[in-house]
Formats: sequence, C-alpha cells, structure tokens
Amino acid sequence: MRIDLHTHSSVSDGTDRPENVVRRAKEVGLDVVALTDHDTFDGWAAALAAGDETGVEVVPGAEISTNLRGHGVHLLAYLVDPAYEPLAAELGRVRHDRRTRLARIAAALTAAGLPMDVADILAHSPDASTVGRPHVADAMIAKGYVRDREEAFAWWLGQGRPGWAAKYAPDIEEAIHLVHAAGGVCVLAHPWGREGARRALTPSAVEALRDAGLDGIEVDHQDHDDASRRTLRRVARELDLVVTGSSDYHGTGKLDHELGVNTTAPEEWERLRSLAGGSGPRRDHDERTWSP
Repeated sequence: MRIDLHTHSSVSDGTDRPENVVRRAKEVGLDVVALTDHDTFDGWAAALAAGDETGVEVVPGAEISTNLRGHGVHLLAYLVDPAYEPLAAELGRVRHDRRTRLARIAAALTAAGLPMDVADILAHSPDASTVGRPHVADAMIAKGYVRDREEAFAWWLGQGRPGWAAKYAPDIEEAIHLVHAAGGVCVLAHPWGREGARRALTPSAVEALRDAGLDGIEVDHQDHDDASRRTLRRVARELDLVVTGSSDYHGTGKLDHELGVNTTAPEEWERLRSLAGGSGPRRDHDERTWSP
C-alpha cells in the first residue's frame, strides 16, 4: 500500500484542482492520499468525489499555519470535523489575515521598485480559498520580475527580504488543542525543512509538543536531508510519535515534490488513524464516506 499524506491543490497554493490531485494519485499508483491545503477544508468535497470515482482513499486534512516562539511552524491536521466551530473560526481568521497581508506585500514590492497591486495577485489565484506568497510569486513571474517561485522567495518574499510581511498564526499548542477537540490528529509538517522552524523545533521542544498532544512527525520529506531524517526518526521513536512521509505535492508550483516521492508506512498510517477520536469524522472503509 502506498500512502502520501501531504498534498496541495488550487484551493490553496497548488496548481491542480482537488479532483485532479486525486486522479493524478491514481495514475502514479497511490492507494491513499491526503488533501492538506493551507488553512482550509474547501477542497474536500471535490477530492472525496474523485476518490469514489478512482478508488483512491482520500484523507481530508489541512496544513495549519502556527506560531512557536515567534517562528512559523506548520501543523498537518487529519480527520477533523469541519463543522467544529472553534477550529473553523480560527482558520477563518488565518485566511482573512493572509488576504489582508497581500496589500502589505504589494505595497512593499512597489516601494522596492517592482510595481504590484492586489488585483495582480488575485488574478493568479482564482480557485484559492487561501491566498499567500506563492500567488504573489506567480504574479511576479507574470510581470517578468522573477523566473520562478523559488527565485521570488529567495530574493523578495522570504523573511527579511523587501517583500516580506508577517501574518497572524495561532500558537501551536492552541492549534493542537483545537485539532484534537475537533476529533482529529496532528503531525508536524517538514519540521526541519526551514531554518527558523529548525531552530525552534529542538528535540526538547518537540517533546513539549508531544506532551501537549502532538501525534506525529513528518520525517520523510524532500526538504529533509538524510541526516535530518535519521535524527527526526530517532526523536519520533524516543517520544513514541507516529512517523509519516509525504510529497508535499503542489503540481507545477513546487519542483521535486512529485506525488509519492516519499510515503508513509501502512502501519504508521493505521496507528495515526487509530488515535483520532472525539467528535471527528470516521472513515467507513467499505462505503468510502465520511460521517460524524
């Protein structure tokens, strides 16, 4: 069984529609795929319908923006009840601030000599419930300012660069609490893939998050080198956390992250799924439907 627990669609910063992520998963031989768009559940219905069509098991999820001592850390949430109001409201607040941040970024780029306005950015995110810097990068590409998203982030949009603007994110422990209250489970996304997150997510910090309810660590990810994977796997083993592996697929929006490039062991997925509880939805394996 091949399982990929981290993908994005055009509902956030991917380039494929949700249903096409699932169809592509079928084409490359995946049995299970999670749709984890940033801070939104809006792609679930289309992805689940495509799962029924293709026979791929679709795991509804989200990648939640959180804050750990001033550093941005992402949390993958699975199997939550989307109708749980406190979590839905918090994600709505994150999305709202992401949208208002576009004006701050556009003004900063314009002041730096790269004229930009919000309309330019939104033109490159027609399907997105969650908008962000990748869509700014797409607008910059269209204007000929940069060649690709990687260049846009490296020179203009990354922290400390001319187009940087901070955004709201909930404290990570509060996000973990909300995910569990919604019946779900949560996994640190690419914890050592970014320098700021790596500094914040020391083994002792991960242990504190485990004590706060963290369920797992995404170990096998393209942004982790072999040494990082070995260390994170050891940390997960010592803390009794689930180990996952994923592609972080974005379609053409992120290179070298093809579906299935990293996968989760079936026994780890079963363990993670068994930890879900409370009021969250449960997967009916035979009928492939969700029910509260």
